[in-house]
Amino acid sequence: MTPDSRAVLVTGASRGIGAAIARGFADRGDRVAVHHGSSGDRARSVRDALPGGGHVVVQADLADPEAVRACVDSAADQLGGLDVLVNNAGVFLAHPPLETSWEDWQAAWARTLATNLVGAASATYAAIPHLRAAGGGAVVNVSSRGAFRGEPNNPAYAASKAGLNAFGQSMALVLAPHGISVGTVAPGFVQTEMARPVLEGASGDAVRAQSPYGRIARPEEVAAAVLWLASPEAAFSTGTIIDVNGASYLRS
Repeated sequence: MTPDSRAVLVTGASRGIGAAIARGFADRGDRVAVHHGSSGDRARSVRDALPGGGHVVVQADLADPEAVRACVDSAADQLGGLDVLVNNAGVFLAHPPLETSWEDWQAAWARTLATNLVGAASATYAAIPHLRAAGGGAVVNVSSRGAFRGEPNNPAYAASKAGLNAFGQSMALVLAPHGISVGTVAPGFVQTEMARPVLEGASGDAVRAQSPYGRIARPEEVAAAVLWLASPEAAFSTGTIIDVNGASYLRS
């Protein structure tokens, strides 16, 4: 543990982007709470592979507000406080509007918004007292390129991430006087296990060709943006949304 070691909670950290974010914070000497929803073995494997010590595993269904509050409090208790919250967890449920039943449409919207948007809002609300007790800190939200360009087969996902962008900017205004910065990272496609079926399928080449680099992002590249937004040096960039999509989608 380094003298400036921070206590960090990363939601959805049992794999992919979240695991890379957890490793990035641990590499700099921070203590990390690895959150999972229902992947305890994966989360413990991530925790055990992190460098340094003091790392813990916490669990909550982000669609359950009381479970989220208990999870944040547990992370702060086990880590000895909380300096950084990373709202990374999310679900990506297909529900094409012209092909989905009414019942499945309602279920997809309810689950997606409850997890991706309300879950992050609940975690942030629960974290604020701990961040204030620490004298300040940072909240970083992981959004998506889809918030800006749309997701035709996953409209609830795009809407939830657009809402997350607005929520983060609202919180940036509220929390700056308390020394808490709020930033957002908006990746495009990322090389993760979740994306593998698409990338190895018939549309894989087209997805990679969306970027002039001819590839998609690595989880570590998303993590690097998260770590910067969580750093003291980025405090005056509060409210910022950083695109990590290899120029596959450019917005003005």
